[in-house]
Amino acid sequence: MKSNILIVDDISRNIQVLATILERSDYTVSYALSGQQSLEILAHEDCDLILLDVMMPDLNGYETCLLIKKIPGRENIPIIFLTARGEQKDINRGFEVGAVDYLIKPCNAAELLARVDTHVQLKKMRDLLEERNRELNLKNEDLEKLNNELQEMLKKVEVLEGILPICSFCKKIRDDQGYWSQVDSYISQHSKALFSHSLCPECAKTNYPDFF
Repeated sequence: MKSNILIVDDISRNIQVLATILERSDYTVSYALSGQQSLEILAHEDCDLILLDVMMPDLNGYETCLLIKKIPGRENIPIIFLTARGEQKDINRGFEVGAVDYLIKPCNAAELLARVDTHVQLKKMRDLLEERNRELNLKNEDLEKLNNELQEMLKKVEVLEGILPICSFCKKIRDDQGYWSQVDSYISQHSKALFSHSLCPECAKTNYPDFF
């Protein structure tokens, strides 16, 4: 999928030149002729990078940049200022308002593409990392949910513990309500243990002497 670059400049000729350079490098291009128009576009369309002029009527580039950063979901779009204003105070102001780079017109096409390529790739890497983190968080949430469900299930498992009253003669066990039950019956009711009946050697000799 091609990356989309939004060009914001009040001079149509500048947009045409930049669009030609970018489209030859397999980028798709959208444009705005004012800061306000760029805000309207970004309110319902995303992009991978913005090339932003500084000297524009109504909203200048610095003001536009600050407002773009306030649009939900658009705050991480890399913004490169592309302007004829090249004094150090202008460059400093550009970085202060949130730009990732600052290019001075007229700009060499190779340098422009190198800067654009770098910041587009960095954005893709950040987006991928954020997506992986979201997936990891979802997996952690699922794991925590399963763990909570397991803990609830374990709470419901009846476990035999403590001192059990058992008759010294018949070996029946008394439950909490005072009833006496056979050992196998009691354990079956209070745990998940299953029984299969057989004969120990001593009982077999006593009850079936003819077979021994």
